[in-house]
Amino acid sequence: MAEIIEANSEAAVVEAIAAAAAAGRPIEIRGAGSKAGLGRPMQAGSCLAMTGLSGVTAYEPEELVLTAWAGTPLAAIEDCLTAGGQALAFEPRDLSAVLGGTGLQTLGGVVATNLSGPRRCVGGAVRDHVLGLRAVNGMGELFKAGGKVVKNVTGYDLCKVLTGSFGTLAAFTEITVKVLPAAETEETLLVLGQDAAAAVRLMSQALGSSANPSAAAWLPGPLAGRSEAAGLSGGGAATCLRLEGFGPSVEARRRALLDRLGSGSQVVLLAAEGSRRLWRQLRDLLVFVPGRPDFALWKLALRPSDAPALVERLSRLDGALPFLDWGGGLAWLGLPCGDDAQAAAVRDAMPAGGHATLVGAPAAVRASQPVFQPLPPPLAALEARLKGSFDPKGILNPGRMVATA
Repeated sequence: MAEIIEANSEAAVVEAIAAAAAAGRPIEIRGAGSKAGLGRPMQAGSCLAMTGLSGVTAYEPEELVLTAWAGTPLAAIEDCLTAGGQALAFEPRDLSAVLGGTGLQTLGGVVATNLSGPRRCVGGAVRDHVLGLRAVNGMGELFKAGGKVVKNVTGYDLCKVLTGSFGTLAAFTEITVKVLPAAETEETLLVLGQDAAAAVRLMSQALGSSANPSAAAWLPGPLAGRSEAAGLSGGGAATCLRLEGFGPSVEARRRALLDRLGSGSQVVLLAAEGSRRLWRQLRDLLVFVPGRPDFALWKLALRPSDAPALVERLSRLDGALPFLDWGGGLAWLGLPCGDDAQAAAVRDAMPAGGHATLVGAPAAVRASQPVFQPLPPPLAALEARLKGSFDPKGILNPGRMVATA
């Protein structure tokens, strides 16, 4: 069993990583463990637990900025923002139920994995809202990037480089994020019976219109029936369009969407609480069977125009259950675990320019095949040089993203 090192201060993080670097000893950087099943399995002699580095260090509602230690539970940050009438615009996903993770997710874990929720297609990704951070690289050196104001970037934007690096470049200690006012209310229109092609056309039109939905997704019949949303018990497909904002604005935009749909469409309206419940299920992928040990979960990023053809190709895989998010720019796929040939079939189904990530699967499956989209040689070489700059001895989360030699 790996040695657990509790980090209760920034200095403790520096000391632990510097000692590991001096000894050439691999070290795992871990928050609360909610995303332990995301990425490839690691073999490290010690684990640096970051949950002791917790607490909001600065919150300036009028400046739309919050700073917290990386081990702060996200729930505590959201409670703080709710009291101020604000929210994290990137709507972070909590995949602990489908990944079988333990503990509450932390701010550092969210930034390290760049897991953006349904609002990503209009509000940007996690990395677009990270203003600054403090971190310790693989040599045990403390550094900072960005700042604590909205406009602070000159030169290379290291915050964007480090966000989504899965702890392989540095251990975050303190993070500053941009926040936004929370929506007064929300509701969702469910357009029933559309296939993927019709749904993508509708979502593209809606997202490009003055109706300004904050999220757009398509569920095939089997997954729509699992959502528990009113009106979806019949098992038919549903196109979901969420509207957020002030009450009169939401109402006016809903009327505009209904006029665009016309009288021939079958539409169900979910009021605020029903809408929030549906999008929590979609955000956290609860329409899939949570914690199922023989289940593989894929994240497929692509152009929305390519989504209908991808859904058609994926439907030929035994037991495949795909749904579309981000207006068709993201497909989530659940299917029973298979061998390497199954993973190859999923990646072969992807259109040119698409990226397929194996988000969840048993450890043996994640160890036997690439979890992240294999990079072309020039990009792989660039990634290796970046890793060498931040972590020259390769001690931070070794093998989490790419198999080590």
